[in-house]
Amino acid sequence: MRLRFALLVAVTTVLTVLSPTAVGPAHATPAHSPAADWAYVHHQLYEVSLSTFLVTAAGGTGDRWFDWSTDFCSAPMLGNTGVTYDFRGPCRRHDFGYRNLKLLDRRYGVGHWTSANRRRVDQQFLADMRAHCAHRALWLQPTCRWWAHTYYAAVRLWGGP
Repeated sequence: MRLRFALLVAVTTVLTVLSPTAVGPAHATPAHSPAADWAYVHHQLYEVSLSTFLVTAAGGTGDRWFDWSTDFCSAPMLGNTGVTYDFRGPCRRHDFGYRNLKLLDRRYGVGHWTSANRRRVDQQFLADMRAHCAHRALWLQPTCRWWAHTYYAAVRLWGGP
């Protein structure tokens, strides 16, 4: 009798541990709410380095609830002298900001797509481009910064509210 009881307990324990409900879903998804989604977008835009953001965006590890699409500013490679200024990284984060602030407004009607938030995304865009320019050869930096400010002026002029 004791042996049967011990065997029953052992089998029940093993089945409980191995059951799908005990393991949980294969891919747990975070809870979404206006505040949680805003915090995620804010974190990706302003709290992580551009390189960390790009790894998340390119690696497919970012939350699929958000819009990771990009057109890389349409034409981020500049220069006709064989020298280019590659602003694709800053453009990708800028696209993420614009698209997801608009997405939050469509989903929740919370008013995140405002001129103040757009300005902040644009300022981060400029900071990311200037950081790229800082790693160029000294003699290329002034032209690179000029192009960065040109891109910034374009998004300020045509980017939205």
